[in-house]
Amino acid sequence: MQITKDNNDVSCAADSSDSCDSDGSAFNYRESLKKPDHSFLNKVIKVERYLNRPLAALIVRLVYKTPITPNGLTFFSFFLGILGAFFLSRGKYIYFILGGIGIQLSSIMDCADGMLARSKNMCSEYGAHLDIFLDRIMDFSMIIGVSVGVYTALDNKIFLMLGFLAAGLYLLQVNLFYLTNSYLQRKEKGQTGEARAMMLLAVMILALANRLDIGIYLLLAEAVVVNIIRTIHFISLGKKRS
Repeated sequence: MQITKDNNDVSCAADSSDSCDSDGSAFNYRESLKKPDHSFLNKVIKVERYLNRPLAALIVRLVYKTPITPNGLTFFSFFLGILGAFFLSRGKYIYFILGGIGIQLSSIMDCADGMLARSKNMCSEYGAHLDIFLDRIMDFSMIIGVSVGVYTALDNKIFLMLGFLAAGLYLLQVNLFYLTNSYLQRKEKGQTGEARAMMLLAVMILALANRLDIGIYLLLAEAVVVNIIRTIHFISLGKKRS
C-alpha cells in the first residue's frame, strides 16, 4: 500500500493561479491525462485509470468554466480526506461507512485537480508539490484515524499500538522513496499514484465490510516488506556506482 500519485502518468498537479482559463475552450479528457508512466506499479494497478479518473473527469467538466482553480480542488480533496479520517476514528460502523466514502471521494478529487491543471495549462511546481504535501498529511491522518477507530470499536490496545507502528513505518517508507529519487535525480512525480489509489479504495471497502482491522495488518506487513526492499535497493545502487 505505498502511497503517493498516475494514469497516463507523471504529476503536474495543481496550480497557484487564481484566474480562469481565458479562451473558454471545452474540457478535453485526453489532454487532461498524465504522460505515460512505465513504472511497475502503474502497469499492474489500474484503479486510477479505470475508476478514479473517469469519475474525476465529471467533476472537471462541472468546474471547467468556473473560477475554481486546481489548487481549490486540491484543498477540497484534503478537506474530504481529513473529514474521512475523523469519521474513521469515531469507532462506530456508521462512521466507518462515512469515513470510507469520504476517503474515496478525496481520492477521486485528488485526480481532478491535476486533470483541471493540465487541461487548462495551469500546471506549476508549487501546485504539484502542494498536492504531494497535503496528500502526505492526509494519508498519515487516515492511518491514525483507522487505528483509533479500530481501537475504539474493539476496545483492544494492540490495534492502537500496531496502527501507530504502521503509521511510523509508512512515514519511513515515504522518506526512503523520496531519498532514493533524490539520489537518482528523478524529476518525474506520480510514480506511485496507482498504489495510493488502490490503498484508499481498499480503506473504503474494508470500512464498508467493517473490517478495518485487516487494513492495519496489511499496511503493517506491506510497510515492513517495502522498507526492507527499499533499503536493499539503495545499498545496491552504491555498489553499482562504486
